[in-house]
Amino acid sequence: MKEKVEATLDKIRPSLQADGGDIELVSVNDGVVSVRLTGACGSCPMSVVTLRMGVEKLLKKEVPEMTRLVAV
Repeated sequence: MKEKVEATLDKIRPSLQADGGDIELVSVNDGVVSVRLTGACGSCPMSVVTLRMGVEKLLKKEVPEMTRLVAV
């Protein structure tokens, strides 16, 4: 599952990097994926929207065994 999550995050990275940010996979445990937004994305007031409407939506589509996304 971790490899599928990483592959999906690699699809998202270019968009985040274009805005001066990035996303880091922290852990995958029992369906719970923990990520950290870094750079400009880490302090952006829209980061919650990015996580929920962008990252989480794509992860649920690409990795259906994921149960929850957590930002750390």
